Amino acid sequence: MHEVSYNRFDLRQGDTLEEDHFDDLTFDAVVANPPYSAKWNPDDKLDDERFRKYGKTAPKSKADFAFVEHMLYHLNNEGTMAVVLPHGVLFRGAAEGKIRQYMIEHDNVLDAVIGLPANLFYGTSIPTVVLVFKKGRERQDIFFIDASNDFEKGKNQNNLTDENVDKILETLEKREDVDKYAHGAEVAEIVENEYNLNIPRYVDTFEEEPPVDVDKLVKEMGEADAKINDLQSELSGMMADLVATDPVAQQQLEAIKRMLQ
Repeated sequence: MHEVSYNRFDLRQGDTLEEDHFDDLTFDAVVANPPYSAKWNPDDKLDDERFRKYGKTAPKSKADFAFVEHMLYHLNNEGTMAVVLPHGVLFRGAAEGKIRQYMIEHDNVLDAVIGLPANLFYGTSIPTVVLVFKKGRERQDIFFIDASNDFEKGKNQNNLTDENVDKILETLEKREDVDKYAHGAEVAEIVENEYNLNIPRYVDTFEEEPPVDVDKLVKEMGEADAKINDLQSELSGMMADLVATDPVAQQQLEAIKRMLQ
């Protein structure tokens, strides 16, 4: 995979939330696409060092933050992590809101939020988001990118082109605001939004409707009315030449003619 030989992989099968196979190992980089909103058993998980410090556990119907906590635990103090998750992790409240707040306010590990297009992955058409975490960082902001409209439409799935990916990476590296695409939010702005990280709160992609030319609209309406009147007059002339073959039909025909007058 990605030109890395299989014999350099350490593959293990199991439930990583129930049984940590990595013990005390830490890594320079972590990349993951865990199952979205999976069910798990949060009972007694606050006794587990991976989850304890957050004070709350991810809800049993949505293990997204449990996977994030597990991976952060194994990220070394200078490491970087990127994880693909559903958008719900950005704004869901209750325990997830508290966990999100702790990661931002106390640990300062969330570095970037990147919104991806819908229908990129097999098995789900929902739009997803990449959360980038960095330990040991000094900056006090979170960089938001809305790349949801940048993709190549495929037959069954959408695709990110090399150009789309390069744009994301270059924007993230520069960390400069780009109209309707990217914004660096200071912690004060995050706090003002009550730690809700929903991307439209930070990247405004609203497109204003072009102003209506009232004079042009009135002129077009007048032209349309004139055309309707001309057609109605033409139809009335054609109807005037029609004659029914019996009295009942003639009465019906006369009624139609009166409607067209």
